[in-house]
Amino acid sequence: MPLRDRRAAKGIGDFLIDTVGEAVAEVILSLLACALLGGLALIAYLSWTFSPRLTIAGAGLLSLVLAHGAWRTFRTPTKGRRRGLAAVTAFGFTATAATALFLLLYATDCDCL
Repeated sequence: MPLRDRRAAKGIGDFLIDTVGEAVAEVILSLLACALLGGLALIAYLSWTFSPRLTIAGAGLLSLVLAHGAWRTFRTPTKGRRRGLAAVTAFGFTATAATALFLLLYATDCDCL
């Protein structure tokens, strides 16, 4: 087998490995997104069946925390670092935004719910 044939076979093999790897990663990420979406739906359902008033109050409090985190994240930075509540709410907002982006990208074609 000449050298160029070996290189061509190696190139085809690498391409197939990359393609299969990407397909497997896509399936795993989609399953993770479906599981996360199902878990969030289950938490909302169980919370509502336990106490609708407490669920609405909790959603309102979470909205205030996320709004404070967004405000702290996007406002003009002051001298020094964020401390205390500002750091916690900014982290909570960032984590929530990342989770929403993940669900937007991978759970849109989730037919499990």
